[in-house]
Amino acid sequence: MRYSRCRDIFGEDGFSRLSEARVLILGVGGVGSFVLDCLYRSGLRDITIVDCDIYEESNRNRQIGADGAVGECKVSTLSSLYPGVESIHCRMDREWAESFDFDPYDVVVDAVDTTSVKLAVAKRCYRKLIMSMGSARRMDPTRIKVASVWKSQGDALARKIRNSLKKERFDRNFTVVFSDEQPVCDGKGSFVAVTGAFGLFICAETVKKILNSTQRRG
Repeated sequence: MRYSRCRDIFGEDGFSRLSEARVLILGVGGVGSFVLDCLYRSGLRDITIVDCDIYEESNRNRQIGADGAVGECKVSTLSSLYPGVESIHCRMDREWAESFDFDPYDVVVDAVDTTSVKLAVAKRCYRKLIMSMGSARRMDPTRIKVASVWKSQGDALARKIRNSLKKERFDRNFTVVFSDEQPVCDGKGSFVAVTGAFGLFICAETVKKILNSTQRRG
């Protein structure tokens, strides 16, 4: 059976909970596409992905789906690779994040780059949020960590998020995946061993969050 080993490790009840869970992934680039792949292989089926981008040649070094799809819509390509995944092709900005209905989802994965969107999402659904911080310009996947946003360190994006939340008097807790490795280059350098590992860390945290949840959706 395709998921026999997933059932072995999660148990029948755990696997059932995963298969019934609803997950929203915001951004399906170098991090988000690996989150999608990992969750899909783990038995989750009710997954919604949101992105507005098309694949570019420079995406091929790190993004699942990019090979053979340059110029094509990311969410459409990934929906064809992962049957049953729901796709939303739209631009995510602050207004979108402030109006989108997050209620139906058990876990929200934020793998976008725009700070204003990340802040708006955090304030809307911090209880079920797992947020990716900066994965570019790093080479060592062993430096990836999982912590509360307030305990993250060594990451410029995480510091910016914390400072912005403090200014807005928002002190709630949510999980972030970050690296304390300092950037090793300028520009937009990226290494799939790190960006992909970010996605796998987030997938693992998503699975744990679902398995450890004591409350089902009403």
